Amino acid sequence: MAKDLIARMRSLGLTLSTAESCTGGAISAAITSVAGASDVFLGGVVSYSNEAKENILGVSHEILLINGAVSQPTVRQMAEGACRVLHADCAVATSGIAGPGGGTPQKPVGTVWMAWKTPSGVTTELHHFPGSRAEVIAAATAKAITRLAELIS
Repeated sequence: MAKDLIARMRSLGLTLSTAESCTGGAISAAITSVAGASDVFLGGVVSYSNEAKENILGVSHEILLINGAVSQPTVRQMAEGACRVLHADCAVATSGIAGPGGGTPQKPVGTVWMAWKTPSGVTTELHHFPGSRAEVIAAATAKAITRLAELIS
């Protein structure tokens, strides 16, 4: 998946950054495991805490207070912030509840908000991935990469 994404981005002359919370750097790791990733990948921010989301990526304090870290407005601002901070054309952002604890009836374990910023704008999606912590992270990582490849096609 990452190999195809890198090839597409290279052919389009696009650069990529990441802003990860619940995936903890797994998206960046998947991308950088591919030889030649440095042609397109500029870097990533693992913004696990709200403070990192605010101070590094510029997520609004009010957005976090009102909507929480696992929300559409938060991942939108994370993706925009990753592009701004790392001077990238595109970004993918994730924030969710990988488990096994931390879920609520409104946001159960496996809830992951994702955002993709491309030259065409920002796309956000809510996903509910089943399984263990590792399975939620793996599924979110795969979805983040494949969806970005679709969006830039």
